Amino acid sequence: MAKEGAQRAEETEQMIEKEGGREAAEGGAGGSLRAGDAKEMRAVVLSAFGGLNKLRVSKKAMPEPQEGELKIRVKACGLNFIDLMVRQGNIDNPPKTPLVPGFECSGIVEALGDSVKGFEIGDRVMAFVNYNAWAEVVCTPVEFVYKIPDDMNFSEAAAFPMNFVTAYMMLFEVANLREGMSVLVHSAGGGVGQAVAQLCSTIPNVTVFGTASSFKHEAIKNSVTHLFDRNADYVQEVKRISTDGVDIVLDCLCGENTGKGLSLLKPLGTYILYGSSNMVTGETKSFFSFAKSWWQVEKVNPIKLYEENKVIAGFSLLNLLFKQNRGGLIKGVMDKLLNLYNSKKIKPVVDSLWALEEVKEAMQRIHDRGNIGKLILDVEKAPTPLMANDSTETSEAGEEEEDHEGDNENKERMPFIQ
Repeated sequence: MAKEGAQRAEETEQMIEKEGGREAAEGGAGGSLRAGDAKEMRAVVLSAFGGLNKLRVSKKAMPEPQEGELKIRVKACGLNFIDLMVRQGNIDNPPKTPLVPGFECSGIVEALGDSVKGFEIGDRVMAFVNYNAWAEVVCTPVEFVYKIPDDMNFSEAAAFPMNFVTAYMMLFEVANLREGMSVLVHSAGGGVGQAVAQLCSTIPNVTVFGTASSFKHEAIKNSVTHLFDRNADYVQEVKRISTDGVDIVLDCLCGENTGKGLSLLKPLGTYILYGSSNMVTGETKSFFSFAKSWWQVEKVNPIKLYEENKVIAGFSLLNLLFKQNRGGLIKGVMDKLLNLYNSKKIKPVVDSLWALEEVKEAMQRIHDRGNIGKLILDVEKAPTPLMANDSTETSEAGEEEEDHEGDNENKERMPFIQ
């Protein structure tokens, strides 16, 4: 452990020296760069909503921290299913493009904005970001930043916030998971699914039912109690094992699974919708798939809920953070999660690492439901040559992004709207 600590300290010093953190410290924090001193960074830019060809790695002006913000030299970024929906414009009131996607990252503190307390230059941190995470440098309010435990690497740290906070809040804040209860989770092999399984294991005698693609079963069979193929009739399978159904249903699919989930709830059970991946069926947004999914959603009758003693809920972590200003609540949850990590009761599952220039291939892997755990964009990873050529070539999309670059100066801190 001491050796690892020394290695991390040396890594921090080298990172700051290499990337200019020393200049940021000497020059003071909180101010804007003068025009002649502007520095550039690499970032993944979405030039317009649509397919994978709308993504390019481009040079952008490096941000500087405003009051209450930290400037982070990014080492790794998390890639989530919501990022596919953002790329397609498949969310309500999407922001204007061009934009830099991404909502979570890990890295090293490089500069402090005015009034920032509790952090120092060189701290290893993970953070939520209101867009702009897929870049070499980000700035984000201090309330969204958390220190990384000594034995957690940057890839694990980038895989931690979104998945584990979402899983914890659904299980314990919304559904009140207790000893002896049962949980059904879809996409059990994904980042949230694996976080749910691990958190359930911290409570005695919790039964976890999971659905996942059959090729994932061997890898995740020990993380859930009962595992079913995602294309099978899981309703009958669950009822065969538990006649009364389950206490908690966590649904990231939506569509016809809403009615199925409600039908499986025991009295006083809780159904939570936290995603709608069934609406993403192709590379670009499909209005047919969107309409079909909503048509299949069970029409909820409040009187029926009353008669059956069932609870239906929804959960959106990003809205909670960036629209509803519950950063303090999330901070308390992160403290609990980090205690569980330090006690070796939970650990983020990283599926694979990808260079920024490989973002298209990484997104395709999520779209194909090929991942087990979290996909990570490693900022320092060298791309595979063929992938790099495809992601950095000049195209009409790239030129369009340059045309609109000036229009985006005031959109760096755009509100998240879903």
